[in-house]
Amino acid sequence: MEQAIISKTIAFVKETLEGAEAGHDWFHIERVFKTAKHINSIEQGDSLVVSLAALLHDIADSKFNGGDEEIGPRIAGEFLQRLDLDTAVIEHVQQIIKNLSFKASLGEITFSSKELDIVQDADRLDAIGAIGIARAFTYGGFKNRVLYDPEIKPVVNQSKEAYKNTVAPTINHFYEKLLLLKDLMKTSAGKQMAIERHQFMETYLSQFYAEWEGIK
Repeated sequence: MEQAIISKTIAFVKETLEGAEAGHDWFHIERVFKTAKHINSIEQGDSLVVSLAALLHDIADSKFNGGDEEIGPRIAGEFLQRLDLDTAVIEHVQQIIKNLSFKASLGEITFSSKELDIVQDADRLDAIGAIGIARAFTYGGFKNRVLYDPEIKPVVNQSKEAYKNTVAPTINHFYEKLLLLKDLMKTSAGKQMAIERHQFMETYLSQFYAEWEGIK
């Protein structure tokens, strides 16, 4: 029963995200899904909720939908209702999607669960390390942002609105979000996995600046 639900959800997500921006496409979803299952094997949350939330967390990312933060949970809920799932499961998945993102954490937090922690860690892990670097520059290119401008300094501790509306160079994003994620991990597995990925980003930035100055 659970596997049939997962299979239908995978098919729905693949179809919905066809042609999506490459950092938020099906392959991103698949990586988060795999990582969430791995973390859940240790944390022992509700496997169905974890799987569905991981698969549906970016079904309609607000930054590609005019900033609408309700569209993702709504589309996910409408899909899950067609599968005749328990209302409690559907509402739990919707709450995870609503509270998952980094920008959501900059506002008022009104929901928490073990399953949210698991899926959030999995999503944040995909934002750091080698893949995180690739995704950052993919999105920066999608938005036609400059790689780096020494005159534009990163702004840490931004408000939710300031973060949503930033047009800063991609390198600034490392300091405004990516390098902060290691210390925001909630699960033991997520914290452990984040260490090496964080170190890789620091090494990358050192090399980037050396090349920028023509030293290496």
